[in-house]
Amino acid sequence: MKLRRVLSATLMMALATGTVACGNGATAAVADTSEEDTAVQAEAVTEETEEAEETVQESQEAETEDAAATETDGIKSYADLTLGEDFTDLTAEISFFSNRTDLDSEDYGGTNWRQYMEAFNELYPNIKVDVITDTNYAEDAKTHLQSGDYETVLLIPSIDKADLSSYFESYGSLDEMSTQINYADHWEYQGEVYGVPSTATAQGIVYNKRVFEEAGVTELPKTPEEFIDALQKIKDYNNDIIPLYTNYAAGWTMGSWDDYTGISATGDAGFTNRTLLHEKDPFRDYGDQTHPYAVYKILYDAVAKGLTEDDYSTTDWEGCKGMINRGEIGCMVLGSWAYPQMEAAGENAEDIGYMPFPITVDGKQYALAGPDYCYGINVNASDDEKQAALIFVKWMTELSGFVYNEDGLPIKAGSTETKLSFDNVTFLQEAPAATGEEDLLNELNAESELNYRAGGDRRIQLIIEHASMGDMEFDDIMNEWNEKWTAAQEACGVAAQ
Repeated sequence: MKLRRVLSATLMMALATGTVACGNGATAAVADTSEEDTAVQAEAVTEETEEAEETVQESQEAETEDAAATETDGIKSYADLTLGEDFTDLTAEISFFSNRTDLDSEDYGGTNWRQYMEAFNELYPNIKVDVITDTNYAEDAKTHLQSGDYETVLLIPSIDKADLSSYFESYGSLDEMSTQINYADHWEYQGEVYGVPSTATAQGIVYNKRVFEEAGVTELPKTPEEFIDALQKIKDYNNDIIPLYTNYAAGWTMGSWDDYTGISATGDAGFTNRTLLHEKDPFRDYGDQTHPYAVYKILYDAVAKGLTEDDYSTTDWEGCKGMINRGEIGCMVLGSWAYPQMEAAGENAEDIGYMPFPITVDGKQYALAGPDYCYGINVNASDDEKQAALIFVKWMTELSGFVYNEDGLPIKAGSTETKLSFDNVTFLQEAPAATGEEDLLNELNAESELNYRAGGDRRIQLIIEHASMGDMEFDDIMNEWNEKWTAAQEACGVAAQ
């Protein structure tokens, strides 16, 4: 607006100056001027006026563009951010809440948090990252969110997708972020991406190769029956070795069993977020050692046959890492994220292996390849904090080496760097929920109280308890779950098929 007023005033002054310059001789000049000269002069004035108006318009457009640029230049998006070039002089202090308590230790076999932060500060010396870790992360992270006072960067816990924008800043559109990272749709809602995976994992079983070989297990088991037979061979070979360690007491480790009931047990990429929601009695026996029934039955049978620790209440999560490294444990059902931790827990890293989950579907084995916890950025943080958080998340994803170090599958789009590979196993990524059903699984979980794939640790612990005490048959447990699921479907208006 100021620019327009200045130009208008300048134009008026120019015209006025031309008139005054004619002075008292103006009348005579006009009288002596021909009609043709008058027309030429009028045309010239018109052209000058049009040129001035065009200048005003162009200046206004430039002013608008500058204002828009000023609005968007405050925070550079994940896609537009160039690490090592942008904001290298930014000064900020941010906090990062993580579940990886093991990386706090100076004795951790891989790169620890202190070393990661030192490497980050080599590139961004004025951004201080305060790392906070918690062994009860899944529940405490939700408590932090609900309090309204939570960290700048937080690993997104189990929440409704509809609530994402209330807590977290969008990284950008799904189309844009899909060019930057893999699994961009994991925490996507209405076209916006709110989470960047910290790493991606495959679902299988971490095991001691030497123990299996010495027990006479020459081929990795591919069915539940073969797996139980392998555990029995270990027990028969050396009764001091725990064939399958449950990690019952840790609690959160129990939820790992749910992760194998989808792709690994069915070969169906849409099972968890689509099929299960509309399936009638999804925990029934399908009769072919597949589906969730077969997964949970492995755990029940192993406990019932005495192929797990003598006292499940005394399991020790930290202690089990050294135990399997020393050959005191045969195997544990955990995601591939656990593989490097077991390698780093002693002097026998070469003895640690990672096998596919022992279920075969129509002659093929499958493994879920999907994101672990995802980085979310506090929507209430200041602009400087948000920018620092974006830098930190992108650095962790692209430059830190964290994904590779932790034996993860690549997160950066186009990257192929990984130490993990399964021979003759098909990796599948879970299909997202159908439009309009993004939170239906959460609703069914809340109604049924089964908490399937959502921290249902107690439900899995009960399998171990009933198998150990022998007070409830496995089929009775599954029938109870089916009844609860059916009731939840009816309450949520879902037509079971």
